[in-house]
Amino acid sequence: MSQSALITGVTGQDGAYLARLLLDKGYRVYGFMPRRSTDTSWRLRELGIESSIEVIHGDVTDLSSLVRGIQASAATEVYNLAAQSFVGSSWDQPLLTGQVSGLGAANVLEAVRLVRPETRVYQASTSEMFGLIQAERQDENTPFYPRSPYGAAKLYAHWMTVNYRESFGMHASSGILFNHESPLRGIEFVTRKVTDGVARIKLGLQPELRLGNLDAQRDWGFAGDYVQAMWLMLQQEQADDYVIATGQTTSVRRFCELAFAHVGLDYEEFVKIDPRFYRPAEVDILQGKPAKAAQQLGWHARTSLEELVSMMVEADLERVSRQMKGRTG
Repeated sequence: MSQSALITGVTGQDGAYLARLLLDKGYRVYGFMPRRSTDTSWRLRELGIESSIEVIHGDVTDLSSLVRGIQASAATEVYNLAAQSFVGSSWDQPLLTGQVSGLGAANVLEAVRLVRPETRVYQASTSEMFGLIQAERQDENTPFYPRSPYGAAKLYAHWMTVNYRESFGMHASSGILFNHESPLRGIEFVTRKVTDGVARIKLGLQPELRLGNLDAQRDWGFAGDYVQAMWLMLQQEQADDYVIATGQTTSVRRFCELAFAHVGLDYEEFVKIDPRFYRPAEVDILQGKPAKAAQQLGWHARTSLEELVSMMVEADLERVSRQMKGRTG
């Protein structure tokens, strides 16, 4: 019997890459998404898979629609990627973030338990749960200390996944993913803000790029690599939790240096510090230790930071050039 997967958050960066991966593996892929007045499917179109996704309308904050979605898809695997995932916005919308990123995950788990308890579940956890780090490199045994409403909501979702696995015997795994980027990243995230800014500065559309804390350090990888780890988790005999990371950490400053250098510019001439972009509680450094994923899943990050930055800058140069031609054409 062919495999079928239900993906919440299918129109996001990870959802789009995961959908393409599963389609390539012969899955029937269902995208669980709310009805929106705005078009959110541009990532699926960029990957050329929009017409291959079977859409089920619903919302993770509504248990009844999840129940119907799981019944309609008869999913053998459910990937819960739906979230209010921008850390900065979680301070402006803490209750919404809790409802979607936290309670939404509990709804997914409960719907699967009620309808198809044999279905395997992936929960998208995050390195932001580590927050104020309690170890130089963070692995599955590092204590959590979230520093944002987003991190706190995701921590609730993470522990609910553990509880459903241990209490009901469900095959529910969490991927504690460190920062992962791509040309499909939302423009509000700092990496995409940098590469889009580089493209616009190079093409003469803006004079400078305003950012917050350049000394914040993150373990950045390529989203296309990380969705492979999600799939691998659900192929294991036993469900478990895994840190997914490159094991290397890089500052925002270094990311800027690489991005501007790709187009022959010096970042120091264009990047300006703007206190508006500082967060109420900053996470200064995150660096993962993905040894368990390497040993048990056979997973390793394949794309270097330099390759990732180049990929993102080139994609934004192409996008911005296309927009310019559209305006003058």
